[in-house]
Amino acid sequence: MSKIYLYPLWLRLWHWLNALIFIVLIFTGISLHYSDVDSLWIPFNISIILHNSAGILITAMYVFYLIFNIVSGNIKHYIPKLKGFTKRMLMQVQYYLLGIFNKDPHPFHSSEKSKFNPMQQVAYLSIMFLLMPLICISGILLMFPEVAPTEFMGMGGVWPMAFAHIIVGFFLSVFMFVHIYLATTGHTSGELFKSMITGYHHHDAEEVAMAEAKYASPIRLLDPKKKIFPIIFYNPVTISGTLIAGLSFIFIAFLAVVEFFEENTNPYIGIITFVILPTIMIVGILAMAFGVFKENRRALFDNGKAKTLPVIDLNNTKHQLAVIFAIVGSVLLLGFSVFGSFKAYEYTETDEFCGTVCHEVMEPEYTAYKDSPHSRVGCVKCHIGSGTDWYVKSKFSGAYQLYSVAFNKFSRPIPTPVTSLRPAQGTCEQCHWPKHFNGQKNFNFDFYLSDEQNTKTALTLSINTGGGSQEYGNNDGIHWHMNIANEITYLHTDTKREDIPWVKVKNRATGVETVYAEHGAVITDEMLRSDKIRKMDCIDCHNRPSHVYKVPNRTINSLLTAKKIDETLPYIKRLSVQALEYYVTSRPTSFDDIKNYINGYYKENYPDLLTTKQVEIDQAINQINTVYRRNYFPGMGVNWKNFPNNIGHLYSKGCFRCHDGKHESPDGKIISKDCNVCHKITFQKAPGQEAEFGKVGEFIQFAHPGGLDKFVKDKDCSRCHGAKKQGVTSNE
Repeated sequence: MSKIYLYPLWLRLWHWLNALIFIVLIFTGISLHYSDVDSLWIPFNISIILHNSAGILITAMYVFYLIFNIVSGNIKHYIPKLKGFTKRMLMQVQYYLLGIFNKDPHPFHSSEKSKFNPMQQVAYLSIMFLLMPLICISGILLMFPEVAPTEFMGMGGVWPMAFAHIIVGFFLSVFMFVHIYLATTGHTSGELFKSMITGYHHHDAEEVAMAEAKYASPIRLLDPKKKIFPIIFYNPVTISGTLIAGLSFIFIAFLAVVEFFEENTNPYIGIITFVILPTIMIVGILAMAFGVFKENRRALFDNGKAKTLPVIDLNNTKHQLAVIFAIVGSVLLLGFSVFGSFKAYEYTETDEFCGTVCHEVMEPEYTAYKDSPHSRVGCVKCHIGSGTDWYVKSKFSGAYQLYSVAFNKFSRPIPTPVTSLRPAQGTCEQCHWPKHFNGQKNFNFDFYLSDEQNTKTALTLSINTGGGSQEYGNNDGIHWHMNIANEITYLHTDTKREDIPWVKVKNRATGVETVYAEHGAVITDEMLRSDKIRKMDCIDCHNRPSHVYKVPNRTINSLLTAKKIDETLPYIKRLSVQALEYYVTSRPTSFDDIKNYINGYYKENYPDLLTTKQVEIDQAINQINTVYRRNYFPGMGVNWKNFPNNIGHLYSKGCFRCHDGKHESPDGKIISKDCNVCHKITFQKAPGQEAEFGKVGEFIQFAHPGGLDKFVKDKDCSRCHGAKKQGVTSNE
């Protein structure tokens, strides 16, 4: 036995220092990932300092390692020779799976020409020249997120880096433990460790000769007498499929455990765990079966036999083992497939999947949903409901949506799916019972003008909710439209159902039908086909039950009333709306844009306020920015203007789609535009006027806060307060 010098001093120093630092990174990384005040791991504040310091050091050492590998020529040992590589790899796999336990000689031995066997070359090449750069780069981007890209495949900027950092860290940790185990498989358990300390590797010429003799013939590699399973299992395709399926299963198990212990799971982990990895595992299993089939046919044709299917001889111990393996594997596969399919189905029904997987696309809708009265009602409860048919329809629709996201084919903004929504009877009315929504409700409104004093006006409306039932007849009020005592159908000529030229009302008790047509509208028989007529339900008025993008005018009014914004700041109402509508250029810069605009205005016009009211101004800026982040998504073209809310008529046509005084029946009946049909004013405090209180049986005439009654009396409110077609608003 002789010694050869394989590991120079620089490589040994790097190796041991790198191992020590990586152990520090593992423990501090786990501490950061599962940080808790009661945790037994390293405290968070210490962990982050140690982790960042170790990360910087290991990055610098990797650069040192890379330079010395290239300069010294050591890098040549990592590059495998392609000729005969598959055969050599199979020999090495066979040795690690079987030969090492039978004390067979190692098929490859380290020498000055080749330090590593084929599996080591592939592993080290992947680790040192792919995963190590990735974990270093992702770690640096996490330390300095300002240099990270703002978006990466629609998943945001920082999170993909964090996810890559964690996954690569896991792979490197597994590699480290496997590496330590394999280092104990020399002639003695400490031989290989000693080599990395001294630099010398023991070279046994006799063992090398034995290995060369044993593995010289390719027939010996496929000798069925040395195999546990039948010969047809030993082929590159089956072995590759086995590795793919096995690794996929290990990763699924690991990520499932992570998800189980993680309080706030990430949606992408769910997709990888229950959708992507199971698909890869199934591909691996199919590859295993295909390899067995092809190898069986090759073996049969080589022997000149006519049989085309594998022969199973249960008297043969190898066949017995193969059958048992196949049965147990099939049962386990079936069990895991059923469980995995259920988990995949369950996961695709979660709000996380609906709202955060396609982050860029669904961020506006998910943000609005989380701030809505239905935030604790699952997305699928409204968008799918119960029953198989609508579930299947939704999945077909979802398949196209995934395609459109993957290939950037989606619209900006995403249109409201009014044409494919399930009728409200199958969704809304599973919780809300229309028959019991009746009577009257009072609402108090505070309005602030856009003048210097932010002049306040107050209004109390008695909303005539009304309703109707077969027991009590056709009562009046807003819910008269519900499909209890009446059935209303209508024709719309646009995709948003904003333009309604034709309405038909049917009294369920008497069967009498009344048709109303808009003055001047041309209604043809083709337009009145059954597939173009819609039966009115809850969604026709409550069209934004969970995804409301709030109007800045109304939102700022609420913040002023709640004292979140100081109403004594001059022109703060006007400045707030203008900042939201015109002066913010993007979501990442929203705070700075708002701050610069508000501070700039006061610096130029009220410089003293920046000293006496700076706290109030800063609070107002924070509140305005919160409103912007909640309601404006310029990357997707989303704001209140593109999604009109049909409740009311102040900022969109809403009620006035039909109640415009222009829809008339042949006998002269007109759909009323009288305000008092739906609501009545019981209290009003208009600017410059005394407060008015409505007496019993009497109601107050509305006084426009701007004092422009003679100009607005016969106009729709949305003409001034709503979003104009050009996208410019006069909503101050």
